[in-house]
Amino acid sequence: MSQYFEVHPDNPQPRLIRQAVQLLHGGGVCAVPTDSSYALVCHLDDKVAAEAMRRIRQVDDKHHLTLLCRDLSELASYARVDNRQYRLLKLGTPGPYTFILEATKEVPRRLSHPSRRTIGLRVPDHKVTQALLAELGQPLLATTLIAPGETDPINDPEEIRDRYQKLLAAVVDAGACPMAPTTVIDLSNEAPLLVRQGRGELARLGL
Repeated sequence: MSQYFEVHPDNPQPRLIRQAVQLLHGGGVCAVPTDSSYALVCHLDDKVAAEAMRRIRQVDDKHHLTLLCRDLSELASYARVDNRQYRLLKLGTPGPYTFILEATKEVPRRLSHPSRRTIGLRVPDHKVTQALLAELGQPLLATTLIAPGETDPINDPEEIRDRYQKLLAAVVDAGACPMAPTTVIDLSNEAPLLVRQGRGELARLGL
């Protein structure tokens, strides 16, 4: 049975944030709010939790999981970033953009794309997500919470609890999210490639 934390979206209670992070340290998968939609998250180094997250979403190892990072400097520790890429990243962080980049050795090989050695990374602009990242002290492994066979993210935290309470360690309820996926841009090749148009506007990146 998952725990249910009702947190303030702008001033999340430190006690509840600590409790949620303890569950992540213990191998739990949690549902958390972001600036695009609710997401499933787990500890970066927990292989069993990552596999559980893929089972909940019913996706295979070719589906890009995303690292949620606190800031641009942390993101650069997990991806190889040149000057051209850095300028785009700076324009889009924090914000509703996921960037696909070449992973560094800091990223466990099982988490990167099996044939390309790439990883999705983003810096969320949401105070609850940022509080979780600050308490954890490292990125979270994440995927958008979309039920198998559906196309839209689940945006109601009570519905998330009802549907997934036997599979999740916790639901962090900070109210409704925008319910739009991130814009995904592949920066692993010479020219930026739009993979998915979501909440983030391309004009903000000068594209």
